[in-house]
Amino acid sequence: MAERSALHERRAVLEREWARWVPARARPETRELPSEVAASWARSLSIVDPARDSAPASGDEVRARWRESPLRGPVTELADELRSIADDAGFVAAVTDESGTILWTCGGRVMRRRAEQVNFAPGGRWDEPDMGTNALSLALRTGRPSKVFSAEHLVAALHGWVCYCAPIRDASGRQLGVLDLSTTWDRSHPLAMSTVRTLVTAIESRLHSAPAAAPGLRLSCLGPGHATLDGSALRLSPRQLEVLTLLALEPAGFSPEALREALYGDLPVTITTMRAEASHLRRLLNGALTSRRYTLTTPIDCDAADVLAALKSGDTATAVHRYTAPLLPASEAPGITRWRDHLEVAVREAVLASGSADLALRYGERHPFDLQVHEYAHNLLAPGDGRRGIVAARVRDALRD
Repeated sequence: MAERSALHERRAVLEREWARWVPARARPETRELPSEVAASWARSLSIVDPARDSAPASGDEVRARWRESPLRGPVTELADELRSIADDAGFVAAVTDESGTILWTCGGRVMRRRAEQVNFAPGGRWDEPDMGTNALSLALRTGRPSKVFSAEHLVAALHGWVCYCAPIRDASGRQLGVLDLSTTWDRSHPLAMSTVRTLVTAIESRLHSAPAAAPGLRLSCLGPGHATLDGSALRLSPRQLEVLTLLALEPAGFSPEALREALYGDLPVTITTMRAEASHLRRLLNGALTSRRYTLTTPIDCDAADVLAALKSGDTATAVHRYTAPLLPASEAPGITRWRDHLEVAVREAVLASGSADLALRYGERHPFDLQVHEYAHNLLAPGDGRRGIVAARVRDALRD
């Protein structure tokens, strides 16, 4: 009880500090400071001056960094669309690297000039240690889309702004930077965040096409699922995708009877029907599927298999990083269901045995109602760690469920 009382008192202090900076006209309808914003304020107040007038400039040559950035190609392809959205809605768009340094911006002349006054421009450093609480720093830290409105920003020079931001990840899930749309607080729009998410999806789609173009058989089955062969997408039915997933996870293969059971269980489906699915898949794979005992004759790169390999080697961090979604969540095939449950339990238990607050926090982001994981993270965090506020909010939400 004493710890909970201390948390409430610190939050009250932060909200009083926040209210000092809030112009009445710019206050959101709810005056309560969001949990992640409060946690960021707690971390930032001692290291960032709220009265500073702009973001510090990076000492590196930002043009060279942009030329070498993996984001440059996808963003350049979408540049016309980004400029059109920014111009029409009165926004400034910005792309950062993984450190929070802005590499590229676009927008109308008037808005860009306003943004440049606070160094919201290439070379500006917008990570939390440099600029305190802002949407870019929150998205970089949490790995989730973030919105920061007006005086929720720690730095008073940003109180005239509202910012919408989402992280950009490569095909392995590594965060490469963020995309931000910013404008004046009075132009706040309910569709702005969904626009950012859509743009990030488009950037990531182009970004992921580069590794997908590599030769070989590649399968993504964490989530809805898709596969490529030598860089070309395979048009697989849901059943064929299940077969390929089972073969990737069990390289020793299946007898016809075992594969029929893994796909259909007790359903009255004959082996002849299953053989027809396998035959069609064999043609799509250019013959790389044996017939007497079903096995692949070509190596396959599979995201779920990568998670299993990481768990077997004791690399929980990589397993959590790559476990981005349940295995083929729409599938009801018994073999897929068993593997889905196996992966879920294995990753979760590895997190609970890790002794790592960071891994528990990361896992908890994707499993908002897992009370045990949130409590585990809370117990691992030091009393002065601002992330305890985030975890406390997750515990509260899980208890409400």
